[in-house]
Amino acid sequence: MLVRDAMSTVVLTIGPTHTLRQAAALMAARKVGAAIVHDPDAGGIGILTERDILISVGHGQDPDTELAHAHTTTDVVFATPAWTLEEAADAMAHGGFRHLIVLDRDEPAGVVSVRDIIRCWAPARQQVPA
Repeated sequence: MLVRDAMSTVVLTIGPTHTLRQAAALMAARKVGAAIVHDPDAGGIGILTERDILISVGHGQDPDTELAHAHTTTDVVFATPAWTLEEAADAMAHGGFRHLIVLDRDEPAGVVSVRDIIRCWAPARQQVPA
């Protein structure tokens, strides 16, 4: 199975000046664990995850004043839609992260998460008749 079969194609994209609270609210509303941060002034595309927000709040930083760009991972490993799920899982395990931005022709095409991969790999649940 390929990344294109598992990835979410509707992604949350935010700007670098969104506060962490704004990012968290948008992520919660979309029920996603990561947002693509588009910052053309700082090199393009990064990712902000729920873990980044958690670490900031855990350090006592104010989510109403902390900006996404200060917590964005910019050294990002990107997947392509043609990667296998094994390649994506290996990249995640090696890098210690749970989300990969999927690029197609240098443009974000989606995000694949550990949860997406597990959903594809887990056997389909069969309902037992009552």
